Amino acid sequence: MQLSRGKKITLLVVLILVIDQVVKIWIKTNMTIGESIPVFGDWFKIYFIENNGMAFGMQFGGAIGKLLLSLFRIVLIGFIIYYIKKLLRKEAPMGVIYGVGLILVGAVGNVVDSMFYGLIFSESTFTQVATFLPEGGGYASFLHGKVVDMLYFPLIDTTLPNWVPIWGGEQFLFFRPIFNIADSCITIGVFYLLLFHRKFFSREDAF
Repeated sequence: MQLSRGKKITLLVVLILVIDQVVKIWIKTNMTIGESIPVFGDWFKIYFIENNGMAFGMQFGGAIGKLLLSLFRIVLIGFIIYYIKKLLRKEAPMGVIYGVGLILVGAVGNVVDSMFYGLIFSESTFTQVATFLPEGGGYASFLHGKVVDMLYFPLIDTTLPNWVPIWGGEQFLFFRPIFNIADSCITIGVFYLLLFHRKFFSREDAF
């Protein structure tokens, strides 16, 4: 039986979202903050951190900023779902729909962390692994959970030679961000649409 276009994008979103959450939950319940696991030498590691803010570990204005960011993400998710439905009705290319679907996965994946992780997990620390459904409740209220990040690619980690102007003798680390699968989906979706579907979005009926 051939799946409809709507079912295909739904399947993609659900599948990647499940993978994103399974990885995050495993990290959360098996690693302490700052713990790392080498995957491919020194240039790819699983490195567990949490953040209160935006993608790639960026921060946004404390508790109030966190709440506003979470609410903004929820509104954005609603808009993206509406837009995907509009694309399906207009028979837009599936490549465009898949690209927007990846952005949707990224937004939903990190909102789930913010909405529920503070309620269902205990605090992760540098010495203690979090527990699922702890006695006495979780570490934060609804919409104030921390986002779990773990993908770390320190492609170049070296001490610059002394002859390098200004920074000579200091450590140089290329690509510092630590991110997650949801962040990756947003980045891949945006760049994919920009590289391969710019003509579609230049049309008057694209939106």
